[in-house]
Amino acid sequence: MINEKMRELGAKRSVIRELFEYGKKRKAEIGEENVYDFSLGNPSVPAPKEVNEAIVKLVTEEKSVLLHGYTSAQGDAGVRAAIADYINKTHGEEVTADCLYMTVGAAGALTSSLTALVSPGEEVIVPAPYFPEYKVFIERCGGIIREVPCDSELQLDISAIEAAVNEKTAAIIINSPNNPTGAVFSEGNIKALCDMLRGCEERLGRPIYIISDEPYRELVYDGVKVPYLTKYYDNTIVCYSFSKSLSIPGERIGYILVCPRCKEFTSVYQAVCGAGRALGFVCAPSLLQKLLPYCLGATSDISVYDRNRRLLLDRLSEYGFEMIKPEGAFYLFIKSPSGDAGEFCERAKKYEILIVPSDDFGCGGYARLAYCVTTEQIERALPAFERLAKSYKE
Repeated sequence: MINEKMRELGAKRSVIRELFEYGKKRKAEIGEENVYDFSLGNPSVPAPKEVNEAIVKLVTEEKSVLLHGYTSAQGDAGVRAAIADYINKTHGEEVTADCLYMTVGAAGALTSSLTALVSPGEEVIVPAPYFPEYKVFIERCGGIIREVPCDSELQLDISAIEAAVNEKTAAIIINSPNNPTGAVFSEGNIKALCDMLRGCEERLGRPIYIISDEPYRELVYDGVKVPYLTKYYDNTIVCYSFSKSLSIPGERIGYILVCPRCKEFTSVYQAVCGAGRALGFVCAPSLLQKLLPYCLGATSDISVYDRNRRLLLDRLSEYGFEMIKPEGAFYLFIKSPSGDAGEFCERAKKYEILIVPSDDFGCGGYARLAYCVTTEQIERALPAFERLAKSYKE
């Protein structure tokens, strides 16, 4: 017999991946330049020069036979020390290499963290809208997702989250900058959350962990600051990926950081290591690990995303679309003129525009547009968007 749950997951891709595959098929039929694919958060901006230079340096100058060999299960000690030093300098922290566990991207970090912290039947609070795979990751380890909508300003609804906390609550996932909205939770909002959770911990007599999912941390605009969660809450686990900051999503490299002040730190870190072992995630790709010390602090050209963001906000507003102005990431959340997310996205397909309906993100009535594409694609797509807007007026 097979695991029926796993078969179901394999038989039906996520709504994002399904649309991406549709786009590939459509491009083969009518030409890539005639399909305006905004489905997948796949950066079009090249990786910074530090990435390619470091790869060349490593493969041509590194004399160690272990360049492509196994590292320690939790990751190369020197790499972890370099990342810890960078975090300390950048965020005023006091972490060490032994707080870090190298992972196969953010997905590896999230699944390992949830497996380490959540027992079957326990709940994980997820502010909505949220990345759809959270539900898959939580349910895989026997947990239960507890969706709590954000407020009208797309900030955390503290009173609603407090009402959702109960004796089964194990953790809350925070994603800021947010996928799919591009919202950034303010420092005041984060402080209020942390104060409330500390009160709940005291009342329940047990830790409630914040899992901070941070693949978009560096992608912010107009001087917006993203609070570093460990500075506000001790029971924090940071899940970080270099995919978006360095434009290397296909390389799948990231890390877990367990806050050194986390209650029963040693046990929590051991649980993370044990989860990585159980999931088969020991030793993240070694070449990619050794690349990182050369690239810490570098980013791809984020100004391209900002230009795309401004162009879309200006022109789509002219056409009559309502949108949420993103402060970070590279997603635009567009309100469906009909109020129906699915109808909106199906109608957009008729104009060869591929955008993702919001229903699987935990809310209705919107579509997500990933503007990490080339500016040229956006410019080519604008007439199609204008025709789409007119179709609702007609």
